[in-house]
Amino acid sequence: MRESVKIVIWGFGAMGSGMAEMLLKKKGIEIIGVCDLHPDRVGKDMYEVLGVNRGDRAPVIINGNIDEVLTEKSCDVCLCATDSFTKKAFPRLKLALEKKVNVISTAEEMSYPQAQDPEIAAELNRIAKENGVTILGTGINPGLIMDLLVVCMTGCMVDVEHIESKRVNSLSPFGPAVMEEQGVGITVEQFEEGVKNGTLAGHVGFNESVQMIGDAIGWKVEKFEQQMKPIVTDIDRKSRYGFAKAGDVAGVNMTGQGYVDGKVKIDMIHPQQIEPEMVNVQTGDYINIKGTPEVNLAISPEVEGGLGTIAMCVNMIPHVINARPGLKTMVDLPVPRAIMGDIREMIDSSK
Repeated sequence: MRESVKIVIWGFGAMGSGMAEMLLKKKGIEIIGVCDLHPDRVGKDMYEVLGVNRGDRAPVIINGNIDEVLTEKSCDVCLCATDSFTKKAFPRLKLALEKKVNVISTAEEMSYPQAQDPEIAAELNRIAKENGVTILGTGINPGLIMDLLVVCMTGCMVDVEHIESKRVNSLSPFGPAVMEEQGVGITVEQFEEGVKNGTLAGHVGFNESVQMIGDAIGWKVEKFEQQMKPIVTDIDRKSRYGFAKAGDVAGVNMTGQGYVDGKVKIDMIHPQQIEPEMVNVQTGDYINIKGTPEVNLAISPEVEGGLGTIAMCVNMIPHVINARPGLKTMVDLPVPRAIMGDIREMIDSSK
């Protein structure tokens, strides 16, 4: 059997540290380095930051200099949990690929970068192929619930007329970056101004999900639109990384539409907020597809977003290692599945 699968984690916030905790429970895998810039973490042992007993494992000191953490072919996969947007993530992704290391990114736009940044997607594909490695963007959403799962459910259909994908979820597990993107804790006036001037992102990934679905089933999506409305709380709400006082914004209700042949063929509905149970909001994931036969899928409560994103990134590690070099999306690779045995047994022996 091959040596342990070696992993570097770039970004040790809520997602990166969660991936580390999951990896430490898996067989045949080893975290050899962590890069993070937060002053409370730099210079500390990863195990100390996680509050995990190191046992007989070697210390992993968190380093702010990626060039010292990630050297050429030093690991099998770099888990990059630093950005939401392809353009912002690009320099980091490029650096990792040029170190001849496979990359899995949590950046939402990287789930299907050709949707908005076809030139960057082509460049990432070129760089990955030149260096003999693979890059994938994934997470719970985009990456699975509102897109890949939709595509899978169309597989039992003779024809498809209309798709509605709805996710009602909690933002509470996510870190400060997501709180900022969603406008958690700001006033309604600040929210409306942020929507107007484009500084408020809301949910990132609708465009990517719509294009992924369309391309996968052969619909040419000629136009995409999306809307953002604030979810205003009437009580104080506090999560680990967010706070919204009564009268302020606790989350955002996102809607989006993909047009095919001049008609809305794909509807995306995604209200998300911190601590929804405090106001009796029931979370869930719902896929309703009109066609032959009709498909109606409901998951309640929601698949937890934080753990789901962590698991998707970790569980795709063997498939990324096995893949041919280049930029991949979730529709290109084998279906995700949990890793309950030794991860090395899932990896092609020629890799």
